Amino acid sequence: MFCPECGTWNRAAAARCTKCGVPLPDVSAPPIDIPDDELRDLRIATGNRYTIVKRLGGGGMANVYLAKHTVLGRPLVIKVLHRTLAQDPEMRERFRREAEAAARLIHPFICAIADMGTAGDIEYLAMPYYAGGSLADRLMRRKTVPAHAAASIAVQVACALDYAHRHGVVHRDIKPDNILFDEDGNVALTDFGIATARFHGRLTAGGRAMGTPHYMSPEQAMGKLVDGRSDLYAVGLLLYEMLVGRPPFDGDDAYAVGYKHVHEMPVAPDQVDARIPSGVSAITMTCLQKAAGDRYDRGFELADALIAFLGHAASAELRAARASRASGLPPYSP
Repeated sequence: MFCPECGTWNRAAAARCTKCGVPLPDVSAPPIDIPDDELRDLRIATGNRYTIVKRLGGGGMANVYLAKHTVLGRPLVIKVLHRTLAQDPEMRERFRREAEAAARLIHPFICAIADMGTAGDIEYLAMPYYAGGSLADRLMRRKTVPAHAAASIAVQVACALDYAHRHGVVHRDIKPDNILFDEDGNVALTDFGIATARFHGRLTAGGRAMGTPHYMSPEQAMGKLVDGRSDLYAVGLLLYEMLVGRPPFDGDDAYAVGYKHVHEMPVAPDQVDARIPSGVSAITMTCLQKAAGDRYDRGFELADALIAFLGHAASAELRAARASRASGLPPYSP
């Protein structure tokens, strides 16, 4: 959310503005033990196939519930479109397309859709529960992610996107909230609600920007048609935030942020913090080029560059460890 005092963008879970320190408005959900109509109607809509455990939270488009399959005992997440949005045919169509787009993509790093359904004004999706939380959770707790871990996360996202792009799907909303982790720290890309695909027509009129302002590509901010390179720009934004601790662009409103995406180049991560390796900084800046043709063309190209960086860094650490053993000194740890 934007701070009501200074206008700085903050994550919804933040208690205070990261810039001016003013307490942010409380937008937390009511206690999960208070019954509500949606919970009751969801149980009816799912035909008691799932035991609804609790409400996990919600966003601008849907509420999210933790559930268990009543027969298999498997934990699941059920996403329920907000009732007010369910009355809008376009929003219902977007919600349905999330299921369709994700259902066509069978990949280890893409969150699968287990079920979907509708009953009256209840529209829901069921998907696996990822116990590792989201990248947004990690950034909220730690602010930054070490360079090697950030590169590893970005490799998995790039591989997932390469697969999606080869199957005609452009995500268009790559952001920390949509990067989930399992118990072992493996990535699962989720939320294809505004994805564009070869097998779908356009939902919105030309010139209308769709996405999250801080994670839009320049062409997306201008409301132009996008391709997979727009998603790779967003991966660069993820890398930047993981390395530096904040998105590269901020502003008083969505227009100001979008303007910067279109017209300004961010300061390279290794210039913001000299401890950040130049290799991963250069990869990040390639992703963040204004012209799509100056970025990586395909997700696998970005993944290969990141893997090469990780391999070079591992080799350097091994050489340093061998040298320290030979000298009898403890290995240097940055």
